[in-house]
Amino acid sequence: MALETGPDSPVPVRTVSQMLSDWIGKLGAIWVEGEVADFRPRAQARMQFLTLRDIEANASLTVVADSELVGRLDPPLEPGARIVVWARPEFWAGRGSLQLRARSIRSVGIGELLARLAQLQATLAAEGLFAPERKKPLPFLPGRVGLICGRNSDAEHDVVVNARDRWPATDFEIREVAVQGVNAVREVTQALQELDSRADIDVIVITRGGGSVEDLLPFSNEALVRAVAEATTPIVSAIGHEQDSPILDHVADYRASTPTDAGKRIVPSLAEQRAIVDKLHQQGRMIIRRRLEQESHVIVDARTRTRRTLLHRIESWTSDISHLRARARSLSPAATLDRGYAVVQGTDGSVVRDASETTAGDLVTITVQHGAFHASVTEEAAP
Repeated sequence: MALETGPDSPVPVRTVSQMLSDWIGKLGAIWVEGEVADFRPRAQARMQFLTLRDIEANASLTVVADSELVGRLDPPLEPGARIVVWARPEFWAGRGSLQLRARSIRSVGIGELLARLAQLQATLAAEGLFAPERKKPLPFLPGRVGLICGRNSDAEHDVVVNARDRWPATDFEIREVAVQGVNAVREVTQALQELDSRADIDVIVITRGGGSVEDLLPFSNEALVRAVAEATTPIVSAIGHEQDSPILDHVADYRASTPTDAGKRIVPSLAEQRAIVDKLHQQGRMIIRRRLEQESHVIVDARTRTRRTLLHRIESWTSDISHLRARARSLSPAATLDRGYAVVQGTDGSVVRDASETTAGDLVTITVQHGAFHASVTEEAAP
């Protein structure tokens, strides 16, 4: 029932506390799951107190349980254990505190955890989050690598050292976060989203060392897995050892078996690339040398054919000239002289073709095969 209050008619604290106690008391008992954050057994005490925190969010509640109930648990209760509590919420009006009064406590076993993970994995697979066609290729040589890892962790060292051993100029943008416990999902997700929003980050590696199933649970968290699936930057998962396989491995664009493997996969080997360049250079020189040799042979063959053709043509032209010379000679006056004929020329150099062209006393020049001589006409030709 709502109270009518005002500055002049306030209600006392005890009234509000009692109302809260009455309202919370009506909620009834519920099953609550969480992780034991703080538990310090109290010897000879009738009641035990522990802090139960949410597995994914920064929220916790105090749980009060009978010592006998806690003592029956197998394995014994300890910080970090996953438990399910059947409890009734209680509000202590005198102290203004809220707590859960436990009636039953159950340990969440590995089998149950694995079954839940298998169910979640099947659900995400059915949505297509693990489909090969969704996976983005890793860049050949990233300009800058985003690295999400634990603080001063071996995993960070393994990724950075192995990457720079292969490519010394590898540039990292590192985000050190919690990789285990209640804050892991939130911090890893925030680091992922911040790096994914940067245009200078070409690939993101999420890594941590090995651990128990419980230790690696944050990397099978549905919220984190979906954040990885929504990222536009290629993601490399390098969680634990080769046998470890959180759900993050399936949604990432590349699953590295170890942090060391991740360092070797995100960048090429400078030595290998130099060897490839040297080999290509040698192959290029061989190809050029062979081409030059081929062209040289072509040029030599062409010159040989040209020379042969020219010689053949010169011989043909020489033969033609000889024939023409012989033909011309056969048609020339010299050929006539060779046959015993003579050429008679007057004093003016004109050829005498008819005897009537001369008179007695004319001087003429007579040309024969070998030389010429002068003669005098002694008588006129008969009419």
